[in-house]
Formats: sequence, C-alpha cells, structure tokens
Amino acid sequence: MRPENILPREGEVYLYPSFFNDEESAGFFRALQETIAWKQEPIKIMGREIMQPRLTAWYGEGRVYRYSGITMAPQPWTEELLAIKNRIEKESGQEFTNVLLNYYRDGNDSMGWHKDNEKELGVNPVIGSVSFGASRSFHFKNQSDKNLKEKVLLTNGSFLLMEGSTQHHWYHSIPKAQKISEGRINLTFRKIIRKTN
Repeated sequence: MRPENILPREGEVYLYPSFFNDEESAGFFRALQETIAWKQEPIKIMGREIMQPRLTAWYGEGRVYRYSGITMAPQPWTEELLAIKNRIEKESGQEFTNVLLNYYRDGNDSMGWHKDNEKELGVNPVIGSVSFGASRSFHFKNQSDKNLKEKVLLTNGSFLLMEGSTQHHWYHSIPKAQKISEGRINLTFRKIIRKTN
C-alpha cells in the first residue's frame, strides 16, 4: 500500500521512511562511500561554468547521461547498487536502468532548483530516490504557482518515489544546511528510454 501523495496537485510523490533499516543503511553508506568512483565535475548554469557543490557518479546500463553540460558514461552495477535497485523495484513496480549518485559531504554541499526532465527519461519520468546518512530537507516548488511549495525530510534509509507529471510541474532542490557536518549519499534511480551516442 502506497503512502499519501506529498504533492497537492499536478504530480505524485510518495515517501517511504525507514525503507532500509539502520543497520542496512549504515552498511550501504560505508560501501558506497568507499567503492563508488566519485567525481566533482563542472556544470554550466546561465552560461557560466562552476564546480558542482557535491560529488557525483553514474552507474548502470551502457547509456550515457547528459545534464547541465555534463556527459556521463556509466560504470557497471555494483553488488550494493543492484541490491538497492531490486528492493525499490519490487516496492514501486518500476524498472530502473541507471542510477545517478550524489554525495553531499556536509551541509555546505547542495543541489539547486531543477527538474529531472531530460529527453532520455521519457514523457513522465519515474525517479526512485534513496538516501543514506545525514537527514536533509527536500524542497518542491510549483512551476506555475511559485507560492505553492512543499518540503519533506529525507532521513537515513528513506525511499522517495516521484512519478506521474511531477517533473512537468514541480522543481526540487536540496538547500545548504551549514549546521550539518555529516555526509549524505543519495541515489536517484531512473529509466533511460532513449539511447544516445
């Protein structure tokens, strides 16, 4: 049974807190921290190139992913990533081909307002977001009504599922939280439906 939809309209977002228990989450965090090929890459925003305020990686099937001027070639699935993928696929009824990983080293790392609406993700992208480590606030802002906002706390071991028309109508972000000194690893599983060169 799915939880209640977080969004009031124009999309579907479901939060499963403690989807992974504390022991599982601690193990996954350590393994991902140590085994993932993390990079800090430059992105283009408003024609200006800046370093991303977090570390990233792209894993999964043999399809590149492009966003904000970055082209990422996938690394092969790891044992831990496949275990996480299988768990959320079983719960969501979705299939994911790849995962974009973000490592927020502390509260100074962040993610600006954006939509996951790249053409490779299809008309109504489904994003399965798993979080390990420090809790961080995840913000939503409606595209047509800027006063319509929602916020949810993504805790250790949580699973957030975004689907339907969410990426058409809502921006999301992870703002800075300077009081947080611990790291957070976020995995956003997605399905690439259009092959790119």
